[in-house]
Amino acid sequence: MTFKRCFDPVVDARTRVLILGSLPGEASLAHQQYYAHKQNRFWHLVGEVIGRDLVAMDYAARLETLLENGFGLWDVVAQARRVGSLDSRIRDHASNDLIALVDTLPNLATIAFNGATAAKIGMKALGEHGDRFRLLGLPSSSPAHASVPYADKLAIWRRLQPSD
Repeated sequence: MTFKRCFDPVVDARTRVLILGSLPGEASLAHQQYYAHKQNRFWHLVGEVIGRDLVAMDYAARLETLLENGFGLWDVVAQARRVGSLDSRIRDHASNDLIALVDTLPNLATIAFNGATAAKIGMKALGEHGDRFRLLGLPSSSPAHASVPYADKLAIWRRLQPSD
């Protein structure tokens, strides 16, 4: 079983909301794209939050639209052994240096975790530095978590919208 590695973070100085997943699944790794599995609801959910049809865009346009709207992406796991795509199969993981990343983001206000595994690992990696941000646990966008209806997920994901 070989190590699987995360992608580079998608962030810039405009990032005010950082969404952290656990580790890219098999489809994402094969396509070298965040949330590439056709049944993962990530692009639908975030698209509804920002009011843009991200699903209709090509991958580069999706990422640029996220950045234009103050959203960033990364994963809490830098590398791990895992058979398949389920978070429950992650073994021997090394965490990403979340503190180093967030220290480079002057406008960051919210860190959101896409799923329970991301939240558990991410909260540990942030430690007391997490107190500097609004932390939000999100129901996983993964097709493995289809037992939560889309409308229920969306209601929670909408908390990512600015509270003007």
